[in-house]
Amino acid sequence: MSFRSSFGSTLLVLWFGCFLTSGALRAATPEPELSESERKAKVEAAVNRLPWIKGPGQSQLGTRAALKYSGDYRFLEAGGAKKYLKMSGNEVDQSDILGMVEQVTDKWWVVFEFEDIGYVKDDEKNKLDAEKILKSYEESIAARNESRGGPPTRVVGWHTKPNYNEKTHNLEWAMIFENSGSKYVNYKVKLLGRHGVIEGTWVGDLEQLDVAAPAFRQVLNDFSYGGGETYAEYRAGDKVAKYGLGALVLGGAVIGAAKFGLLAKFLLFFKKGIKFIVLGVVALGAWIKKLFTEKKRKDDF
Repeated sequence: MSFRSSFGSTLLVLWFGCFLTSGALRAATPEPELSESERKAKVEAAVNRLPWIKGPGQSQLGTRAALKYSGDYRFLEAGGAKKYLKMSGNEVDQSDILGMVEQVTDKWWVVFEFEDIGYVKDDEKNKLDAEKILKSYEESIAARNESRGGPPTRVVGWHTKPNYNEKTHNLEWAMIFENSGSKYVNYKVKLLGRHGVIEGTWVGDLEQLDVAAPAFRQVLNDFSYGGGETYAEYRAGDKVAKYGLGALVLGGAVIGAAKFGLLAKFLLFFKKGIKFIVLGVVALGAWIKKLFTEKKRKDDF
């Protein structure tokens, strides 16, 4: 071996040894604990780096619908919304996510999804039995409590009873739940179309709901299906859903109640407290620590 190659090998060994030693020292040195304000700033910076579209404007919800919004809002298309859901720790199927809009001052959100279930007949529009649906909710949540363990979730009652707008073909309801002493809301609107349903889920603090609800409805007034997709354009031979309006509401308990649980925690970290929709919850401190200490989670930012 030549002197040059021998000397180079020696340097390589020394460098590699120093690298391993310094790496070991870095690994052995605990990361500094972030304060609540530092964690908040880090989360907010990550959120703001997403590809927001600031209002006023109009954005597409997939290929089926569009949403207009004023300067009080900003919008994430499907890709950005899915990234946000991943960042927030949601494990729900995101394949049907169409986008999400945020009220920039009050920090409440609406997440839009498409349900490819076909045309939903509205022949139950005058037969929505709120008390019967409430009982079914209670039974569904009780079954989930028994199977999941942990602090039980309790159905408090309706904030907004199920109601159907025959003119807009929107089905709306809001249910209040309680878990570990905290109350939260599951507020949904199903926007019926020719080939399925677009669902808008409101995510925000229960305490702001009474003020936010009219603004949420105004957002939905500026929603529109595209040509060939409206409810009125149904034609014989189109796919028809196997269930009606009542089952759509009940699906919110059995399926939709657990959606966006961690998303709501993530969003409302910016507010005075943490309120979330329902089920699948963990302590805020443990979740925040996991969010900022695991490499996988860091990579998401």
